[in-house]
Amino acid sequence: MLEGFSGASRIPELRRRLIFTALALAVYRLGVAVPTPGIDGQALASFFDAASGTLFGWANLFSGGALEHFSIFALGIMPYISVAIILDLLKVAWPYLDELYKEGEAGRRKITQMTRYFTVALSFVQGTMIAYGLQSMRAPSGAPVVYSPGISFILLTVITVTAGAMFVMWIGEQITERGIGNGISLVIMAGIVARLPSALSTTVQFVREGLMSPFLLIFIVVLAASVIYGIVYIETAQRRIPIQYARRMQGRRVYGGQSSHLPLKINASGVIPPIFASSLLVFPATIGAFVPAVKDYAAYITPGGLIYDVIYVGLIVFFCYFYTAVTFNPVDVSDNLRKYGGFIPGIRPGRYTADYIDRVLTRITLGGAIYVSAVCVLPTILMTRLNVPFYFGGTALLIVVGVAIDTIAQINTHLLTRNYEGFMGRGRVPSRGNR
Repeated sequence: MLEGFSGASRIPELRRRLIFTALALAVYRLGVAVPTPGIDGQALASFFDAASGTLFGWANLFSGGALEHFSIFALGIMPYISVAIILDLLKVAWPYLDELYKEGEAGRRKITQMTRYFTVALSFVQGTMIAYGLQSMRAPSGAPVVYSPGISFILLTVITVTAGAMFVMWIGEQITERGIGNGISLVIMAGIVARLPSALSTTVQFVREGLMSPFLLIFIVVLAASVIYGIVYIETAQRRIPIQYARRMQGRRVYGGQSSHLPLKINASGVIPPIFASSLLVFPATIGAFVPAVKDYAAYITPGGLIYDVIYVGLIVFFCYFYTAVTFNPVDVSDNLRKYGGFIPGIRPGRYTADYIDRVLTRITLGGAIYVSAVCVLPTILMTRLNVPFYFGGTALLIVVGVAIDTIAQINTHLLTRNYEGFMGRGRVPSRGNR
């Protein structure tokens, strides 16, 4: 790893990209510390402490703590991600959008432009709802969160958080273009990793005060390393379907006759299923915080309970299959193979090939759904059974490890193109090979 960094520092272009990425993320974290005018920071922080299991606590996790302090980046990158996911799902029902996805670079530019416009609209709507909600919020002590409620506060808040969301989106796009890695993913990762120092200090304090034994701490460290290794292993795993291309004559030359493979990821849906499942399950707790009549029913599906975990796992499995079916079409893959003279040995082209790919994808998606469910339920087990004072696992860990793998792979690509051994040397992250 250290040799890889030294090798990266010797490449001017890669060095500039790494420095640009670090500076852009530093600007983002600096903006998180800038508060929105008119907010009582202490009252808002105490409100979030009491609402850790609601939609506010869930959104605060992905904003890197910006929502807890209601900074100018309170909305973070979530409006952009929400719009991108919605457009990705709408391509099944909207033929025009599906055509744009197939047009290549020109279509992607149009989709990016649409995503920006819809992000502005969604940020404006979310900012308005949050501004109205803040005026009615009070800390557990009874102190109001907003100093001077009114139309002026609403307008100032909406303009501030909308501009902040656009700036965060711009930072992510600039990192993707001029830095290294996927900028949007790195922004989310930076917000999650920024909470790591406080979690570590809390753990050390628990050990010093005798609330956690050193043996339990060692067990947690070993478990954390094992889980991270397992995530890396699964995220880089593939099911390779062999592809054979038929020979064809064109003039005096013979084309084709080569062997290849169709790679299918074990976890093709990524972190989308746990995000969807979490967002659905936190709604009852959020409504219960404002409607006393719903509070008793919402208590049955709070994090840490058996009912919550069962429903959570069921939703993750459902969304794994749903999102995979939306984003991967075996019929299109089969048609493309037949168009270019490819076929699966032992399988007839056309409908039979599509059915075979769909059958393989269904089986490996089940394994991916079980893996995602296990990682997402892990924090509940650690916090309720072992009294771990920090949140380890779940969607946050999947995002951090996944983004780290993709970023290292891009750095490794830059190094390999310049005759370097690779970013990780002999122990680098393996390519997406067959597991």
